[in-house]
Amino acid sequence: MRPIIKVESLSKEYKIGSRADQFLTLRDTISNLWRVPFRRAASDGEAVDSQRIWALRDVSFEVMPGEIVGIVGRNGAGKSTLLKILSRITQPTSGQIDIYGRVGSLLEVGTGFNPELTGRENVYLNGAILGMRRREIDRKFDEIVEFSEVDKFIDTPVKHYSSGMYMRLAFGVAAHLEPEILIVDEVLAVGDFSFQKKCIGKISSVAREGRTVLFVSHNIVALRSLCHRAIWLSEGKVERIGGVDEVVNGYLQQDNRTRHEKIWFEPGGGPGGGPGGGPGGGPGGEPDLADSRSSSCEVSMRSVRLEPQTALPGDRLTVQVPISIVFEYVNRIPDNLLQVSFVLYNVEGICIFNGRSVPKRFPVGHIRQTCLIPGGLLNDDSYTVRVVIVRDTNVGIFDEYGVLSFDVHDVEREGGWFGKWIGVIRPEFEWEDQVFEADGQTSV
Repeated sequence: MRPIIKVESLSKEYKIGSRADQFLTLRDTISNLWRVPFRRAASDGEAVDSQRIWALRDVSFEVMPGEIVGIVGRNGAGKSTLLKILSRITQPTSGQIDIYGRVGSLLEVGTGFNPELTGRENVYLNGAILGMRRREIDRKFDEIVEFSEVDKFIDTPVKHYSSGMYMRLAFGVAAHLEPEILIVDEVLAVGDFSFQKKCIGKISSVAREGRTVLFVSHNIVALRSLCHRAIWLSEGKVERIGGVDEVVNGYLQQDNRTRHEKIWFEPGGGPGGGPGGGPGGGPGGEPDLADSRSSSCEVSMRSVRLEPQTALPGDRLTVQVPISIVFEYVNRIPDNLLQVSFVLYNVEGICIFNGRSVPKRFPVGHIRQTCLIPGGLLNDDSYTVRVVIVRDTNVGIFDEYGVLSFDVHDVEREGGWFGKWIGVIRPEFEWEDQVFEADGQTSV
């Protein structure tokens, strides 16, 4: 089967720091001809006042008909540039693209819409841009309006629409006018949950009809559920192409460095640190609690650390090992009502749980609080910890994401099988077994 999209050695270069060429009159053009020899002489030996960057460099891939292909990468990796080139909005610097079919694209809110026209007029305008005949647009018009949920405002200029209404109508046009290839860039970043769910359903139905979708999103859950394959771009180059799970896992773990401890309170610095290093600047980096009321910080973090409760087999934190998370901080306000919590996220950014201490009044001083995560609860995954401290049950006074990061590994079980369980956690519950035999007796 022939690919519907074939990209070979695609590159795109931009200049930074140089002024764009201006439109010149005939008199300007003739005048400049006399200056060319002098301008060339003056420019000899001078440095070029611009910097060249490659948004894309030697990108090659193929997409087959009916595939949903996700594109992942950091901001600035070249994802949007690639989609703009495929949508014929931007010209490539070099390389070749073969596209066999009509392309519909939704690269940002209301791409191709005229804000002065009504919603109805923009549907027909956008359809015409996509190469649709009026008869085709008429046939799909009611379905587009119903999907977009803007029927009351369809004859209102779209400049009066909210961003959500704008996006719903734009996506409705792009998805319902039956292009062979649909290109979507971060459409799920706008709109409420019900609209995002509707978009995912529509993208799935588009693919089931045999059309092809290129989908860029930072929503990892949506990528996993929608896409067959994925392309990982890094600094304008293809880092990896393959199955969506393989590529997404590699992308998510590229910068994941396990960190079992973070220390703020050190001699010479740290939040709330004074000239002596600690909060208030006590000798040797210790807090000068006698002078703590002069500090602007109510609480100064000292450290947060992860402490496994048993020896780690092969230096691996396993699902069966209980884990303590120890929080140390300095309270500066007498009788301060404080509550510490840590929010645990998995590698996909899904919140696993929020572990909170009981609100309690503390005196001025150094405080240590410990929370125990039992073994047999966390799944085989990578985790990140966000730490929050709240005063008076509703006033946030400290909030930092990525304080700790760690990996939890499964252990081999009966039958030699091991691996990640279904679900975000894998609790080991207690079970009670009873067997009712033919004579009415029970046994365990």
